[in-house]
Amino acid sequence: MRAVTGWHGAVVVTGTDTGVGKTVVTAAIAAAAQAAGLRVAMVKPGQTGTATGEPSDADVVTRLADPATVRTIASYPEPLAPLAAARVAAAEPLELYAAVDAVREEADKHDLVLVEGAGGLLVPMGLRPSGEPWTIADLAVSLGAPAVVVSRAGLGTLNHTALTLEALERRAVPAGVMLGAWPAEPELVHWANLSELVPTMVGAVPDGAGTLEPGVFRRSAPGWLTPALYGVLDDWRAWADETS
Repeated sequence: MRAVTGWHGAVVVTGTDTGVGKTVVTAAIAAAAQAAGLRVAMVKPGQTGTATGEPSDADVVTRLADPATVRTIASYPEPLAPLAAARVAAAEPLELYAAVDAVREEADKHDLVLVEGAGGLLVPMGLRPSGEPWTIADLAVSLGAPAVVVSRAGLGTLNHTALTLEALERRAVPAGVMLGAWPAEPELVHWANLSELVPTMVGAVPDGAGTLEPGVFRRSAPGWLTPALYGVLDDWRAWADETS
């Protein structure tokens, strides 16, 4: 594989909660990395809510970024945490090392493998061979992978982000923060939160980015990300001036 200068291999995309924009962030990273010439895979260990008829996370990433490989390991009908959804469906829970092996298999064939979690960092994803639940944090540790933490821009984000980063630091998992939906008309709380989060940030995706036409999304994505994620955003002050 080619030499790469940003994060490479397996990178976990997690969040402070559900609905924070993990899937669009995953697509943005995939688009920027591909624009930089990388071969990219997206792996979704546990997809839930398939009975709702909504596009899956893999569908969204495919439409927006069209990575070389998009793979879902396990799917469950109910929109619950993956382990709970497996139990409700009387299905086999996803085993931790099956997920590890699947990600490593893709890492052997790609420069970057984006592993999108479900909900927040400590949501139960499946079971270990011992029968104990495992989380996306456990998967990051097993893979030796860094994490992108997707956070909200508004009120409450500082506490949720700090808790998630602390949990990752305790596990020696390197992490950077991305805002999943920066508002078109930011208010004081958004600017205040941004100033606190900038030292840890690796990008910010504008609200509504997931509704963009795919070609526009792919051309725009590098401008939302720092060079660590194959973007061109290297001056937050200039970015703030442009945004305001």
